[in-house]
Amino acid sequence: MFAAENLRDWRGEKVIDPEGDKIGELEAVYVDTATDEPAFVTVKVGMIGRHRLVFAPVTGATVSPSAVRVQFAKKLVSEAPSIDLDGELNATDEPALYAHYGLTYQPGMSGERRLGRR
Repeated sequence: MFAAENLRDWRGEKVIDPEGDKIGELEAVYVDTATDEPAFVTVKVGMIGRHRLVFAPVTGATVSPSAVRVQFAKKLVSEAPSIDLDGELNATDEPALYAHYGLTYQPGMSGERRLGRR
């Protein structure tokens, strides 16, 4: 396993938890708008016809030839705030996303959104 770099190149690859359990497929990368560094990925989960995108932090994520391993359990990621496949994370939902993972949320300067999809 190697530290996760260029996460956008991993779209469509499976995302697994620390135990190796498949969570879903990597769909998009959300960056911290202050640093332009990856902060979260969206993971496509659910059954055919009922897919949704959940958010998983990329802190400590690693990659192997066939997967991105995040540092959070499948159950926790599956219960994370989600959006529809064609949806967008609202700025007002960002604090709840950070709180779900026990992460500190600090809005951008002048109260602007903290996360941007790339």
